[in-house]
Amino acid sequence: MPRPETPALAADIIIELIDYPGRPIVLIERAFPPYGWAIPGGFVDIGERVEIAAFREAKEEVSLNVKLIALLGIYSDPSRDHRGHTVTACYVAEANGTPKAADDAKNCRIFNLDALPELLAFDHAKVLEDYVRFRKTGEVTPLHEV
Repeated sequence: MPRPETPALAADIIIELIDYPGRPIVLIERAFPPYGWAIPGGFVDIGERVEIAAFREAKEEVSLNVKLIALLGIYSDPSRDHRGHTVTACYVAEANGTPKAADDAKNCRIFNLDALPELLAFDHAKVLEDYVRFRKTGEVTPLHEV
């Protein structure tokens, strides 16, 4: 039987800067379409664990070493990425230091949760809404009924 065709797999990382007051997060400004601000992340390489991809993407895009603290949720809406069906595992992580944009990040900035940018790429407005609930309650993204 041939292998099934499946969606692309990605890992995204909401990075809390624990050495800043209020634990702000890091977002990147995308250098390539779709443009806008985004949670750091990217595709999982063949043979790579999703968690390792999250560590790698954090280092590549914002030059930070992270400690994963929670799996916020799995986001799989086929329309979340206009380039094709992409499923992402979104982690919450902690880091120290000053982020620096690298790889395919045009820019990166530190944001407080009450001052997030309006133009967010992909479904990241929904993901960050789930993250705000996580910060308030400690509960990860609830399962959605089909």
